[in-house]
Amino acid sequence: MENPLDYLNNLNKNDWLIGYDSGQFHQLVQELYLELIQLSASETLPKIILAEREPLRFLASFLAACAANYRVFLCNPDWGTQEWQQVFDLVQPDIILGIAHGAGGIGHGKYGDKGDGRDKGDKGDKGEKLLLSPPSPLLMPNAPCPMPHAQCPLIMIPTGGSSGQIKFAIHTWETLIASVQGFTEYFQIKKVNSFCILPLYHVSGLMQFIRSFTTGGKLAILPFKTLESGEILNIKQSEFFISLVPTQLQRLLQNPELTEWLSEFNTVLLGGAPAWEELLEKAKFYRIRLAPTYGMTETASQIATLKPDDFLNGKTSSGQVLPHAKITIHNQQGEILNPNEIGNITIKAQSLALGYYPIIQENQDNFRVDDLGFLDDQGYLNIVGRSSEKIITGGENIYPAEIESAIRETQLVTDICVIGIPDKHWGQALTAIYIPKKSNICALKIQTLLKDKLSKFKIPKYWIPQQNLPRNSQGKINRQQLEKIAIAYLQNPLK
Repeated sequence: MENPLDYLNNLNKNDWLIGYDSGQFHQLVQELYLELIQLSASETLPKIILAEREPLRFLASFLAACAANYRVFLCNPDWGTQEWQQVFDLVQPDIILGIAHGAGGIGHGKYGDKGDGRDKGDKGDKGEKLLLSPPSPLLMPNAPCPMPHAQCPLIMIPTGGSSGQIKFAIHTWETLIASVQGFTEYFQIKKVNSFCILPLYHVSGLMQFIRSFTTGGKLAILPFKTLESGEILNIKQSEFFISLVPTQLQRLLQNPELTEWLSEFNTVLLGGAPAWEELLEKAKFYRIRLAPTYGMTETASQIATLKPDDFLNGKTSSGQVLPHAKITIHNQQGEILNPNEIGNITIKAQSLALGYYPIIQENQDNFRVDDLGFLDDQGYLNIVGRSSEKIITGGENIYPAEIESAIRETQLVTDICVIGIPDKHWGQALTAIYIPKKSNICALKIQTLLKDKLSKFKIPKYWIPQQNLPRNSQGKINRQQLEKIAIAYLQNPLK
């Protein structure tokens, strides 16, 4: 493995981090690295939870931990008590870096005070529980690691939080670099300049940093709320990539000044959740150089991307497969399907995760996912839906994405999710949970507009208005929570 510190030493200390002091960052990495090395004088590689909220400190801690051969677990500092309990039970960390908002006394009660005054429930500036007073790590009891590859530094990236059960995809520096190499070859560039507004603990934010850091590009970091308020950094957008999720794109396009600002970017990568047709058309109208992508935590972000010129010329798909990956479409019997035939997506990629912590899957050559799609004659990937989201009502197979798209096209809702709830007559009853654009919009008006667009059996039976829908930071919907909301509403609709 190439040591991350080698990349760091090759970077220009003066200007590669936009909005931050690059020299200060370099010094911080070195200090943390030396401190972590001193703490790891053990045969077992320490496990470190990284929940730093401040971007500079998060990235410095990440690089130092990787360089010191730690097993680093990237975590969301805003997880709640239940989620942190899952993480602590699974990981049993040796070191915790950062502030875990909502973690309560989990870390402290489980591991006890180390006698240094840092484990007594000190409060941060916002009343949050301080698990670690920067810059010194909090040393925890070292537990044996159940994993093979005892001397292999591993990077655990969280996934699955929207379903309530957090998992960690196991990556290495090599899998992340493979993703970068596929990206640079696909876009035919040597240096990647990134404008990052996504969480760094998530693969979509982390890979923006990795691309810039390892190619000698520039990195600008700005919280999305800051950007949305109209504050922008002084960069030349035409030289940068920016990554968004659909809900972020929707909100930026509501602001004329930010829409114009966004239109100047070289490429606007769009992923994290399916984008709806109305949103894509609006982006095309404003000449946003959009690049819809397909990827996941397990593949170290995108493995297929539609190039901006294709998008602006009317292409609608997730684009062609990047050079470091291969996608095949299989039927339920495992047979490879021909172009334009819909089936399950199977992935082979150099950037593929080794498994889910704590189990490494040896020789994981093919990764079959829940997504359904097809490759057209030109090799462009088209996503149809998810097999697990398929709704069977009255013997008919229905995929929510088609119905949600049709409902959005009525322009009467600001958000929509279609689910199936148990029904003794139909198996599942098609249910639309939506946010109306105006308070006087009723379900009947939407249904009337759908009659010419959808078959009768595809028009939802139940319509449930809500003020907001439960989505995570990547825009992914929590369908399990929506099902509970729908069942409770239907049992007592007047409440």
